[in-house]
Amino acid sequence: MTKPITNIIQPKAKDIGEFEVRRALPVPGQRAVGPWVFFDHFGPVEFAPGEGMNVRPHPHINLATVTYLFEGEIFHRDSLGNALPIRPGAINLMVAGKGIVHSERTLPNLRASGYRLHGLQLWMALPEADEEIDPAFYHTPADQIPAINLDGVSVRVMMGSAYGLTSPVKTFSQTLYLEADMAKGASLDVPNADELALYLVKGGVSIDGGDAPINALSVLNPAAKTIMASDDARFAIIGGKNLGRRHLWWNFVSSRKDRIERAKLDWAAGKFPPVEGDEDEFIPLPD
Repeated sequence: MTKPITNIIQPKAKDIGEFEVRRALPVPGQRAVGPWVFFDHFGPVEFAPGEGMNVRPHPHINLATVTYLFEGEIFHRDSLGNALPIRPGAINLMVAGKGIVHSERTLPNLRASGYRLHGLQLWMALPEADEEIDPAFYHTPADQIPAINLDGVSVRVMMGSAYGLTSPVKTFSQTLYLEADMAKGASLDVPNADELALYLVKGGVSIDGGDAPINALSVLNPAAKTIMASDDARFAIIGGKNLGRRHLWWNFVSSRKDRIERAKLDWAAGKFPPVEGDEDEFIPLPD
């Protein structure tokens, strides 16, 4: 009998300074799910008054990042001049292309009061023909993300198409990213995509009888059919078409090793553009 879940990835804890994240991708034996090559789950984190997020300016190439919040706020600045708060429910797509620099901070008002932060950050590979496009940033407010209720299941399609909905968020290849809130006992058909994985944030679900652990990435068999909630649940589904091998080093992703080597030299030499309003600090190239 074919197993509905082909791989369960227990994330590794990674310290990013002010807090730890759970990193589910990449791992040995599972470098990607569809175009998605990186998956971090952070929080819920409780910041006491005076504390906050301080991710200094750092570079990316040949990829696109997606930041999505369940709770809290992150202030995004980048080398294109964008400066805006990322808030729950919105999709923030940053296309690195040939190179971008950004920072992620907590604004003074939230730092003074203390707050709670919870969300996901994902990276997706770009098709080889798009790896060196001009960088861009696309902000899609929460009220522009298509949603549907399917017999007790609230679904939001953040990227791609599923359940008769198509997100307005830009994609570069077959890409799927959605979230669902399910009442206990509700069921949902598994959406269609070349590759799929489910990340459970709350509650309990099974796929064709196979349990999906909480805070873990369950890679699904293409033949999987039904998601069932054993408790009130919330999860994300990612997937799409695998774009082939990608090399990852620090914040750089590329189909070409030599491109990553060039990016290392460029960052060390200060050749990436600065982040206006956040020029005083940066993350040095790791050893």
